[in-house]
Amino acid sequence: MPTRSIIFAQNQVYHIFNRGVAHLPIFYSINNYSRFLDTLNYYRFTNTPTSFSQFMKSPLDSRRQITDNLQKENDLLVEILAFCLMPNHFHLLLKQISEKGIINFMGNVQNSYVKYLNIKEGRIGPLFQSAFKGKRIETDEQLLHVSRYIHLNPSTSYLVEQEKFAEYPWSSLPIYISNSSTYNTFVNPRLILEFFKSGEKYREFLDDQAGYQQELANIKHLTME
Repeated sequence: MPTRSIIFAQNQVYHIFNRGVAHLPIFYSINNYSRFLDTLNYYRFTNTPTSFSQFMKSPLDSRRQITDNLQKENDLLVEILAFCLMPNHFHLLLKQISEKGIINFMGNVQNSYVKYLNIKEGRIGPLFQSAFKGKRIETDEQLLHVSRYIHLNPSTSYLVEQEKFAEYPWSSLPIYISNSSTYNTFVNPRLILEFFKSGEKYREFLDDQAGYQQELANIKHLTME
């Protein structure tokens, strides 16, 4: 088995991404997208008491109790700063909190989702082209521009019209531009939004296509391109 060339360090931020084998779809329905997001939410915690599939089979009251306990403990493997799910790939912006947090988190998420999808869709064989890939974010400037790269992915890939990029339902962008002072979500946008006066200012940053295209060359090594 090949070893990773990247070492994941605590309190560092990484762009994590993966795509389907031969660029084939990894999401076939709304339920698939929702399941992947629920899996991210569950496995970001360190002390998950059971697999996510068993968690979902538990009675509603048991699931609520498990979720409440995990949130009270707030013992995290990773913080999820941003995400975007595309038909045949995904992007995550993660801050590692615990030792081996990203490795454990991504292993749990991908293994759980592949098993779910294989059963749900009656498929066999690998789903992803690799375990996953990751690039460390080295500067604040890279952090901002990679977040923009992630959030603009649906429009740059022509899934939505450019002026409607904020309407794409499977990214964290709505959380960023909601202008809410509290974020009752598994995404933590504060690290990025602290550079902007408001969510609307962050949206203007995304709208700045000319500047984005100039900066894209500077972060190309941090993307899937």
